[in-house]
Amino acid sequence: MDREKYYNALCKVLDGEHIRAGIGTYGEKTVHSVLKNYFEPYTDSHEMKIGGFVADIAGENGIIEIQTAGFDKLRKKLESFLQVCRVTVVYPIPYNKWIIPVDPVTGASGKKRKSPKKGSPYDIFPELYKIKPYLKNENLSFCIVMLDIEEYRRPPEETGLKRGRRKGWTRYDRIPVALQDEIHIEGVCGWGYFIPEGLPEEYTSKDFASKAGIPVGTAQLVLNVLSETGAVERIGKSGRSYLYRTLI
Repeated sequence: MDREKYYNALCKVLDGEHIRAGIGTYGEKTVHSVLKNYFEPYTDSHEMKIGGFVADIAGENGIIEIQTAGFDKLRKKLESFLQVCRVTVVYPIPYNKWIIPVDPVTGASGKKRKSPKKGSPYDIFPELYKIKPYLKNENLSFCIVMLDIEEYRRPPEETGLKRGRRKGWTRYDRIPVALQDEIHIEGVCGWGYFIPEGLPEEYTSKDFASKAGIPVGTAQLVLNVLSETGAVERIGKSGRSYLYRTLI
């Protein structure tokens, strides 16, 4: 993690070729653009055509794909890219988030408020589930980027910025104002990051949820994905619950 390098990438996007003409007017969303410049400042390596697809970044270390959502859309790219080189999928997660309303008529920003929800690295698992068949591929790795984000939202034109009305609001853009952390997942041992300490030799999703500090439903999804990676295995049942053990 290099916060100075990240700050330089942020300034390049906000003050350089993507000079803001108003929130939401970029051809490329800001989070994606900042991360692309952070992971590869050399723009000649951006948007490289490989095997019929366009990679966000391609260089001597392989391909970097920045995916803010929708890993199901990555399947065809991964099928092609993983045959020829290493692929790192970068997934940004808002750690702290501030919501800023934008008047749809004047463009003026309203009062900023902080969301009470904090992001977690476990937030990537609904997306990982969509690409389970690729998770054991030795050429595939992940980088989870925890960001502080200002999210600009626009209300329906007929309501304006009236208090208490949230229905129908749309997201204009997100400005990733600070880098909090980077989590790199590479190889089967890399998935050990998500396995909390203090688990018994055999455990259920409820045990996992308690030690990881996540809901049981999330733990069930996490264990489903980790079973696919080979980091854990399902070994039977205890009552109505599946039993797992850690393999790494």
